[in-house]
Amino acid sequence: MTSTISDYERIVQIAVADALGLDPAEVVPEATLIDELGAESIDLLDIMFRVQRDTGIKIAVSDVAALLQGGIPDEEFGDENEVVSDVGLAHLEKVLPQFDRSQLDGPLKADQVLGLITVQNLIDLVVDRAATEAVR
Repeated sequence: MTSTISDYERIVQIAVADALGLDPAEVVPEATLIDELGAESIDLLDIMFRVQRDTGIKIAVSDVAALLQGGIPDEEFGDENEVVSDVGLAHLEKVLPQFDRSQLDGPLKADQVLGLITVQNLIDLVVDRAATEAVR
């Protein structure tokens, strides 16, 4: 059976809702998993497990980290105070369509970057991985 993008959207929405004890209607694409929906690190693992169980597509925390940092070395992505550099901010603007550095009220700290991930970003990761696996 071949899944469509809307199938993946629904699977991710349900996985997030179930893992976080939310109504699926609350899990909108633009909602951030951590800052708005209240996910914690362990919840992200639970969400990824649920997605894998329901789709066969494995998304790991390292996949999210790779998306966010894009292979940029730590010392280039942020400075010694763990503030994301211009290089890091430019990369985030490329990979996170919703991210706009002009909206920041101050420097973006490295430990805040994971909080930028939205439901849509997770859907996009699943869809991209599904497409990659379909080519194999």
